[in-house]
Amino acid sequence: MFLATGAGLAVGAGAVAWPLVASMAPDSATIAAGAPIDVDLSPITDGQIINVFWRGKLIFVRKLTEKEVGDMKGVPQGQLIEPAAFDSRVKKGHDQWLVVYGNCTHLGCVPIGHQGNFEGWACPCHGSQFDAVGRVRRGPAPINLPIPPYAFQTDAKIRIGEEGGKAAA
Repeated sequence: MFLATGAGLAVGAGAVAWPLVASMAPDSATIAAGAPIDVDLSPITDGQIINVFWRGKLIFVRKLTEKEVGDMKGVPQGQLIEPAAFDSRVKKGHDQWLVVYGNCTHLGCVPIGHQGNFEGWACPCHGSQFDAVGRVRRGPAPINLPIPPYAFQTDAKIRIGEEGGKAAA
């Protein structure tokens, strides 16, 4: 009798615990939301900015013109609120492509492209201005637009959410 009761309790506990444990695992939509995304760069023209979403966050992908690349390389570090060299904002060999998160680093508003005094973005909420490679030039934003993890798959395709063959955490 004790053996049958113990076995019944073990089976019952397992039957109750299994759905509880299974409910803690993320569903397939949640897993897919964090997956890397591929972006085709071929239709993007010089100076154009496109918006994509990765993990529910806005990402700006901008194709810089030759003039913008030259101008941004020549900006003295002393003029920047958060100094960052041009080369630290783009991938080597792909100087014309900028990929940054699309929210102002002050309070999270969405800056408007090709606005402000620095040919980049201007935040309509509180007046922060960023240059063409997302460096903050006028506050109250305290830091540059962050760069998400991304890697070039080909010259015309990037994968956001993966860097160096490893998926972002």
